Amino acid sequence: MSKLIETKAYIEKILKSSRFAVLATEGDGQPHASFIAITPMDNYRALIFATYRNTQKYRNLKRNGKVALLVESGNINIEQQDSFVLTAFGHVEEIRTEDLKAVFNTHLEWHPDLLSFMQTEDCSLVMIKVDTYQVVRGIDDVEWWSIRDLDIEKSI
Repeated sequence: MSKLIETKAYIEKILKSSRFAVLATEGDGQPHASFIAITPMDNYRALIFATYRNTQKYRNLKRNGKVALLVESGNINIEQQDSFVLTAFGHVEEIRTEDLKAVFNTHLEWHPDLLSFMQTEDCSLVMIKVDTYQVVRGIDDVEWWSIRDLDIEKSI
């Protein structure tokens, strides 16, 4: 199996099985980490999450839209090569009005328990446009893949 096909399979596997991630933002020189529920879209080029607008996370996103999002496979074992951590690096973009209903419904399908939260007036859906993925399969096995290099064709 080629390295590219193998990497695509790893990314697909982790994003299908891991519904949660740690979002890293920055505000006024101070890092901030948040545990969030994610939904991959657009062939893994976009990751969606919901947040209240009255949070440090949201304020940081408005000031500096660059983010890192860490997702782990859930069965990390340094001795096994099939366990890994995935980090998505990208920037926040506003969801277009015409796409809002579809994005809302897709996120709700992945996280039906978030309905009341997502329906609140203070809740905002946020889209991370992924530029690069870092795939960590082991302590000495770290790779960087740009979205262009991956050219992921298979949708979730």
